[in-house]
Amino acid sequence: MRPKVALHIAWRYLWAKKGHNAIQIVSGVSAVAVAVVTAAMICVLSVLNGFGQVVETMFSEFDPDLKVLPAEGKYFSTETPAFDSLRTLSAVSVFSEVVEETALVEYAGKQIPAQLKGVDSCYQQLNHIDSILIEGSFSVFDGAFERTVMGQGLAAQLGVGAFFQSGLHLYAPCRNKKVNLLRPDQSFTSETCFMAGVFAVNQLKYDEHYMLVSIELAQRLFAYAPHEVSAVELKLTPTASLKNTQQEVQHILADRYRVLNRYEQQEDFFRVLRVEKLLTTLLMVFILLIASFNLVGSLTMLIIDKRRDIEILRDLGASSADIHTVFLYEGWMISALGAVGGVVMGTILCLVQQHFGIIKLGNGSEYILSAYPVSLQWIDVAGVLMVVLLLGFIAAWIPARQLLHPKSFRHEV
Repeated sequence: MRPKVALHIAWRYLWAKKGHNAIQIVSGVSAVAVAVVTAAMICVLSVLNGFGQVVETMFSEFDPDLKVLPAEGKYFSTETPAFDSLRTLSAVSVFSEVVEETALVEYAGKQIPAQLKGVDSCYQQLNHIDSILIEGSFSVFDGAFERTVMGQGLAAQLGVGAFFQSGLHLYAPCRNKKVNLLRPDQSFTSETCFMAGVFAVNQLKYDEHYMLVSIELAQRLFAYAPHEVSAVELKLTPTASLKNTQQEVQHILADRYRVLNRYEQQEDFFRVLRVEKLLTTLLMVFILLIASFNLVGSLTMLIIDKRRDIEILRDLGASSADIHTVFLYEGWMISALGAVGGVVMGTILCLVQQHFGIIKLGNGSEYILSAYPVSLQWIDVAGVLMVVLLLGFIAAWIPARQLLHPKSFRHEV
C-alpha cells in the first residue's frame, strides 16, 4: 500500500462517523487536551520571555554594552598601547573608566557598607542614568564639592535624600598598610561627599548597595594611581555588532583581561532564568504526556471499531505494516489537529496580551508592571510544535503496534 493511500484512508477515518459515539467523544477530548496543553506551553514560555526582557531592560539602564575586567587581581592600568587602541576603535562610542570597591558609609550615626562606584565624566553618556533618577540630578562633582548618587534602598537605610545638606563620610582600609591596633582610626582613609540624587533600577543588587561618586574620590579613598581602575565600561555605536566587537576587543586586550557583555555581567541571574524556563518546559511536557494517554485510548477504541475494515484490507492484500501505518497516521492526525489548534490559540492569546495587557498583575500599583509581560518568540512556538508532534507520534504508535502482530490482535479482539 502506498503511503498516500494509507494517508487517505486515515483521513477518511478521522472525519467519518464512528460506530460508537464514545469514540468520537474520546477523539475530540484527546484533540482538545493536546490543544489546551500546547496553548498553555506557548503562553507560559512567552510570559517567561517577557519577564526576562523586562529584567534585561532594567539591567541595561545601569550595565554597559561591554565591560572589561582583569583576568587576575582587582585593578589594572589603562596607560597601555592596548587601551589606546581601544579608545580609537570605531565600534566604541564611549570609553569610561571605573573604580569599584566596598566602603563604609556613615551618616548621622548610621554605618552601612556600600558598593562604591567611581565614575568619570563620560559615564552619563554610557547609559540611561538620567532615566532612572527618582530624586535630584546626576552629579558626582559640582566644581566645589564631591557629590554622590545612590540607590533608593541604600538612601532609605541611611535616611538621606537628594537635597540633604549634611555630608556623608566614606571610610576604606588603607591600602598596603598594617592595622594600627592602638589607633585603628589611622588605618582607614576617609572622604566626604554630599547627596545629589537617588536612582532606582528596581533590582536589589543596585538599589540596596550602590552609590556613584567621582573616580577621583574613589581613587583617593582606595589609594589608586591616577590611571589605575578596576574596570573599563564601553558603549558601542548603534551600527556595531555586539558579538564581533566583543571578540575584537578581547583580541586587542589578549588573555590578561575579560570582556563581558550584558548577559555575562549578570550571568548568575540569567542562568536562573534559563533553568526556570527549562524546568517549566519539562513540567508542561509531563502534563502533555499525561494528556496524550487520551490518544492511546481513542486509537485503541477506533482499532476495535474498525476490525471488520481491517479484515477487508487484509483480504485485499494489505500487509500488517500497511494497516499499522493507516492507524499510525490516524493517531498522528488527531495529535496534529490538537497541536495546530493549540498553536493558533496560544499565539492569539499571547498577541492579545502583548498588545492590550488584558490580564493584570495585581492591582497595578503594587508592581513595576501593570500587566503580565509577554514576548512571543517563534523559536518557542516551533519547539513546542515539534515536541507535541513527537509525543503524538509515540502515543499513536503504542496502540497501533499491535496491528503488526495480527494473530495476537485477533485473539485480543
